[in-house]
Amino acid sequence: MQDRINSRRQAGLGLISLIFIGLIIVALLIIGAKLVPAITEYLAIEKAIKQIRIEASTVPELRKAFDRYAVIDDIKSISAKDLDITKESDKIVISYAYTYQIPIADNVRLVIDFAGTTSGRPKAD
Repeated sequence: MQDRINSRRQAGLGLISLIFIGLIIVALLIIGAKLVPAITEYLAIEKAIKQIRIEASTVPELRKAFDRYAVIDDIKSISAKDLDITKESDKIVISYAYTYQIPIADNVRLVIDFAGTTSGRPKAD
């Protein structure tokens, strides 16, 4: 009799478990979709920094070139005045740091701190 009862039981997820797992997956997909603009902007900033090191050699030229790239790539989180431009030996070092906030719900935000520097990178010729 016991074997009959066990053989009739179904294995797998119940409806409630399936809905719960589905909600978790949907929430993760929504958060992931909201992360895409932050990551693409960070990559655009990295590309702009790499390009301005090639194009310019003085601080005003570097800032002007970054502003040009910021307009083209729609960079809004950081501006040319936020760049920390220094000179180490004979190399120009450009550093930056900024915070990107992504609203999740009413008063819940995901905060990402981005930072980068060209220190340690050879100047592309």
